Amino acid sequence: MLKQILEITWMNLLGIRERLGLAAVVIVGLAGVVGVFTALLAMSRGFEATLAATGSDANAIVLRSGSNAELNSVLTVDALGLVEQLPGVRRAGDGSPLASGEIVVISELPRRGERLGANVTLRGVGGDAFELRPNFRIVEGRRFEPGLQELIVGRGVSRQFEGATLGGTLRLRGQDWTVVGVFETGDSFESEIWTDVRTAQTAWGRNAFSIALVGLEDAGAFEAYKAALAADPRLNVDVERERAFYSGQTGGVTRNIGFLASVVAVIMGLGAIFAALNTMYAAVSARTREIATLRALGFRGLPVVVSVLVESMALAVLGGLLGAVLAYLLFNGMTVSTLGGGFTQVVFAFKVTPDLLVRGIVISLVIGFVGGLLPAIRAARLPVTTALRAA
Repeated sequence: MLKQILEITWMNLLGIRERLGLAAVVIVGLAGVVGVFTALLAMSRGFEATLAATGSDANAIVLRSGSNAELNSVLTVDALGLVEQLPGVRRAGDGSPLASGEIVVISELPRRGERLGANVTLRGVGGDAFELRPNFRIVEGRRFEPGLQELIVGRGVSRQFEGATLGGTLRLRGQDWTVVGVFETGDSFESEIWTDVRTAQTAWGRNAFSIALVGLEDAGAFEAYKAALAADPRLNVDVERERAFYSGQTGGVTRNIGFLASVVAVIMGLGAIFAALNTMYAAVSARTREIATLRALGFRGLPVVVSVLVESMALAVLGGLLGAVLAYLLFNGMTVSTLGGGFTQVVFAFKVTPDLLVRGIVISLVIGFVGGLLPAIRAARLPVTTALRAA
């Protein structure tokens, strides 16, 4: 039995050269399924990784109670003074608390090469903001000067939006602002524009803050700090670890992208299955006399089934590998932007990881198996006399 399987399978594989056109249809179709599926999941993976890397467990974000985003939170000056004086707050060298009262507003910038604008987060930050974010570094230019209409932009904003480059001028709130620096943080802050918090409050007519970013003595001090906030009757606030807060903003987007990837994969997968069925049925029909002759010589049905399935799976492997390679070459590291949880753009890079490539190839193999199974069974059940007469 094993010898029969090997002989027929080897003969089938050699015969693929005579059916290159039909084989190419299956390979290209499966490559498309794997490529699109992998690209969509790579987008989800990149977006999730960008926000998950944002912030530190040793920092806490304090918002108004009931606020689920920075944009709809309002924190008064008095509240800021209270939250930065509680036990567990890290101190600077001069003994002052490490905390940054910040305002977050939406600004609109045109994308490069487009006329329509997109929402971008503008963050007004205090002096301690840079020390609380140790990954921050200026890669072009310098920091803004407090009191002046100067901006620093994240690397993602600089790449995606018109005028957001060193020395550029952005029109915000009816006034011209100068870009004096470009910064990197390796996380979602690269999707933002930063300026001095007092200057931003004046320009946007705010007399309060959106959030307070508070440095803790260490990551373990969070629970004690949270308890101290809850115990103070003068405060009506919520608090989260900084990293947990930004990670929580990914949920809806990643679920939507994952659902879209599944729907697209199912639709394209069905098309690929029909293409594989058509190809393998055509291959079986073209070899009717050959299969009948083998059966007449004593070859059993099982070797015929296995040989057709192996041929189908071989085409699936080629299609899966081609799709995986194209997905990696075309999409890995590609920078795009999409709406995040705060209705502003988040710039991120696609992440085509090894597990996504493996998942795509597995899907290709499943499609190849399903597409080859029915033609294989038909070939094995083909009556010898009928096949010879039809041939």
